[in-house]
Amino acid sequence: MGPKTLRVYETIRSWIESGRYGPGDKLPSERALSAELEIGRTALRQVLARLSSEHYIKAHDRSSYRVLGGESVPTPEEMEPWKIHGSRHVYENRWVNLDLVDVEPPGVERFEHHVVRLFRVAITAVIDDQDRVLMLWRYRFVPQQWGWELPGGIVDAGEAAAVTAARETEEETGWRPGPVEHVVSYQPMIGMVDSPHEIFVARGAEKVGEPTDAEEAGEIAWIPLDDIPRLMAEGKLMGSGTLVALLHILASRSRGAR
Repeated sequence: MGPKTLRVYETIRSWIESGRYGPGDKLPSERALSAELEIGRTALRQVLARLSSEHYIKAHDRSSYRVLGGESVPTPEEMEPWKIHGSRHVYENRWVNLDLVDVEPPGVERFEHHVVRLFRVAITAVIDDQDRVLMLWRYRFVPQQWGWELPGGIVDAGEAAAVTAARETEEETGWRPGPVEHVVSYQPMIGMVDSPHEIFVARGAEKVGEPTDAEEAGEIAWIPLDDIPRLMAEGKLMGSGTLVALLHILASRSRGAR
């Protein structure tokens, strides 16, 4: 964003954060915002797209946006949780732990449930000013498959996930990302595997050298976002973190376009 566009972005965000426009409120039309903030419609839509991707607003109808938070799905009443009577280690090393957990679901006889415990990981989607995403073409021996992935890795003890996201991107690609923004935390296999995933997005990157992580090396390329749906349909995107991050970006991009 240029200085003027950034100023408009900060102005609208301040309106929301200060309560001038509260949850569920409708923002002025694009025409009214363009006139009030003295900015062209194309630049304004860039601002609105960013606010939408950051979950400040959402598209309501043509050229109309509402502040998020005014609508919500009612949370169901909590039911009785499973009882955990204890757990024991079956196997552990520096990468993975396997436990047997003694559990008792409501109304069901207690039993031992396998739980695989992995480290927290951070994954980053870096987008440039040409709407391309930084990816690596890799071979994964577990599925015996080649495919495109986003850079990422294990969060070291005492390290912030955002630091990991930037560090792993640079180590694996040789590109140093701009400021990383956290967009979602999730568990990919919640029924049996404890593997916290942290997804980040960065806008822009600087080439600082060659990749330094030989184990994670792969072909590095900037992939147009327009190609992502096709690559997804062809099964060429690997890993849930890659899919979650790219689906988030495509959804945000679509909302901004609307």
